[in-house]
Amino acid sequence: MDFNLSEHPHRRYNPLKGEYVLVSPHRTKRPWQGQVEKSEEEKRPEHDPTCYLCPGNERAGSEKNPNYDNTFVFTNDFAALTPDNPSGSYEEGGLLRARSEIGICRVMCFSPRHDLTLPELTVANIKKVIELWQSEYQTLGSSPQINHVQIFENKGKMMGCSNPHPHGQIWSQSTLPNEATVEGKNQGDYYQSYQRSLLADYLTLELEQQERIVLENDYFVALVPFWAVWPYEVMIISRRHIQNILQFTDEDKTAYAEILQQLTIRYDNLFETSFPYSAGIHQAPTDGMDHLEWHFHHHFYPPLLRSAAVKKFMVGYEMLGDPQRDITAEMAAEQLRNLPDVHYKSK
Repeated sequence: MDFNLSEHPHRRYNPLKGEYVLVSPHRTKRPWQGQVEKSEEEKRPEHDPTCYLCPGNERAGSEKNPNYDNTFVFTNDFAALTPDNPSGSYEEGGLLRARSEIGICRVMCFSPRHDLTLPELTVANIKKVIELWQSEYQTLGSSPQINHVQIFENKGKMMGCSNPHPHGQIWSQSTLPNEATVEGKNQGDYYQSYQRSLLADYLTLELEQQERIVLENDYFVALVPFWAVWPYEVMIISRRHIQNILQFTDEDKTAYAEILQQLTIRYDNLFETSFPYSAGIHQAPTDGMDHLEWHFHHHFYPPLLRSAAVKKFMVGYEMLGDPQRDITAEMAAEQLRNLPDVHYKSK
């Protein structure tokens, strides 16, 4: 019997993280008796007087929002990191270690409309979101105390999002967090060996095979990574080998807005629900170095598995061994690729 990626259990390697995921495609043939029905969607007003992110409303920290009519960003009233944290460290026996960490956390509203999400915004409005990401990356990253800027979005109650108003967050800090450290090292090792970008070479392979591509335009490609862990995980990669969002041209910004809109529309259309996910941008540190090894990309980690109510859990073997998935990356990409490009609410 010849080995077949779509039939037989196997482990797939993630070169960005140096880790493996167990793929068990034969398990998709087993009977499923779980929920498959659509979830009831909450209808929200354009402006909610009780929402601490809506224009003109008082925030949880007693500050009042301006009557903004586009994007809006402010320092988190209950930030996980603060810029005035006292320096210090703790060490005991070489095994118990802690060190003070400083940073700045920002909250960014994508729109004044309380009832919209990213896929329901226009390309022009998403482009304004991108431009604010650029501004925050530059402003926060220019501080000598800040060496990493993490732009991310948690969407939906399932992902722990406490407010449905369309928004994301930006956490900046003095040291590189674990994920950025690992991705940076593996990209650095590859660049040192070949003098080429790891993700540029990977993207070349994906474009040749066309099995895991979801969307593409002249500037960006959205694909289900070969090593994806989450059922409908997607990564957006810039075609050009650029290190950070400040290197975007105006054409890049428009194309990026288009692919963000189209990807998130397909997510919502998959189970005809406001699709939850955690998503974030990985780009070069802001420590003043060139970091030619880094290649701009955007991760999307959605938990839904079979319907709007059924999510994937990381349990058992996955907590003690490797991550595991049944639906192959190729199957997931085909499903997303074939979905309508018009949001289901517009039908």
